[in-house]
Amino acid sequence: MTAQATRMHLRFAALALIATSLAGCGLVPKKEPLALYAPEARVQADPAWPTVAWQLQIPRPHASELLDSPRIVVRPSDGELQVYHGAIWAEPAPDMVQDAVLHAFEDSGRIRGVARRGSGVAGDYELLLDIRRFQSDYAGGSVPNAEVEIVAKLIANRTNTVVATRTVRQSVPAGGTAIDEVSRAFGTALSATVQEIVGWTLAEGQQYDAANPSPTVGR
Repeated sequence: MTAQATRMHLRFAALALIATSLAGCGLVPKKEPLALYAPEARVQADPAWPTVAWQLQIPRPHASELLDSPRIVVRPSDGELQVYHGAIWAEPAPDMVQDAVLHAFEDSGRIRGVARRGSGVAGDYELLLDIRRFQSDYAGGSVPNAEVEIVAKLIANRTNTVVATRTVRQSVPAGGTAIDEVSRAFGTALSATVQEIVGWTLAEGQQYDAANPSPTVGR
């Protein structure tokens, strides 16, 4: 072995020893094990909801960068936001909300058609949703509340008019501080939020439709 080859061999051996030492000291980061949570929205059609002849498009809801991620946001105290470690949502809050609202309309049987924007289905109305809060909030207590706040705007596409705007807020106390208990509280809060949004949308759309009849609606 030449002198140059010997030096190269010793250099690689030294680098391998350093890497092994760092790993043994815990300086090389390990992958964080993650648990997935998926709050389930359960919505029952209200007998008071009207049956409408129009179709609805639901674009993906808007949310801040922090909420538009799988991380589960927690507010341990006023002015402080963190995320739970080792736990994430199965999908970001906007996708979770869009799926829940879409399924609730479909299962209600009260609307002629409903689809995501971009699906190729035309909509007489559009439901814009802005997620302001989707977080666990201790609010000075020892057990958090699941906080959901969504601003809904119903748009009449044929006139490009804002038919109505509504802010829906739900706060549901968790059964404890464990993530699974917090997730269950989010399921309850999301169910109540979606129920209110669906009923409100049907009623407002029907009222606007009656006052502004269109020959294309219902065909």
